[in-house]
Amino acid sequence: MAAGASFILPAALIVLALAWAYVRWGSLPEVERAFYGVKPVVVVIVAHALWGLGRTALKDGLTLSAALTSLGLRFVGVHELALLFAGGGAVMLLRRAVAAGAVLALLPVAVGLPAAAPPVPSSLGTLFGVFLKIGSVLFGSGYVLLAFLRTDLVERLRWMDLAQLLDAVAVGQITPGPVFTTATFIGYLLGGPAGAAVATAGIFLPAFVFVAITRPFVPRLRRSVWAAAFLDGVNAISWALMAEVTWHLARASIHDLPTVLIALATGLVAFRTNLNPVVLLGAGAVAGAVVQSL
Repeated sequence: MAAGASFILPAALIVLALAWAYVRWGSLPEVERAFYGVKPVVVVIVAHALWGLGRTALKDGLTLSAALTSLGLRFVGVHELALLFAGGGAVMLLRRAVAAGAVLALLPVAVGLPAAAPPVPSSLGTLFGVFLKIGSVLFGSGYVLLAFLRTDLVERLRWMDLAQLLDAVAVGQITPGPVFTTATFIGYLLGGPAGAAVATAGIFLPAFVFVAITRPFVPRLRRSVWAAAFLDGVNAISWALMAEVTWHLARASIHDLPTVLIALATGLVAFRTNLNPVVLLGAGAVAGAVVQSL
């Protein structure tokens, strides 16, 4: 409890302060100019993480095939939870040579969400439930969080738009601590300080419980060829979810020549150096402010 609180609370409090400032001053022209340059930088940072995760998660032809299949199914609306569990099961079964057609049999088990569903009224209870669910099923890189946030908050509940989600990710990037503190920012936007508190508690609570329960069994599970294959499959699907949401974020933030140039410059630096992402975000903010002032 002490370690977890020390890991989460400082970052959550910093994000909470930035969320307050965003609500108070986020519509000012100077802030909008800075975010104009920050958003393409965020996309490049996520793409860089995607590249690193892919080198680890896509370890053979089977996991690569599962990831690409899931990526295609995600674009046509198959739910991310169905892809995670079915993809993990498919890789596990195929690796154990049970059935060559397991991927086709297992993956399409859910239909896409309606694109034009009416907005769902927000409440603290619903907000807590959304982030509790995300915290309960999220697996892999912290950036996979973006896929779940987009599905639940942008598409299903329609509590925010993609531009606001990008702003939340940017704030999560420039602050220390786990990427999950993006939930603190979103919770504040949707429900003020109480919303920030319930969203933060909701997304982190399952991890406390799961770590405590599974800690004695993880080494034993990893030694199991069945469990290891399932985890390899889930890692590959996590990569696919991250790739799909990166595509949507790129479309929303890289839309003219200046943002293309900012993204290309950031990519050149990010993929060639180990420069801290905070420096890249700061440079993007300056570039955006300069371009928008011309």
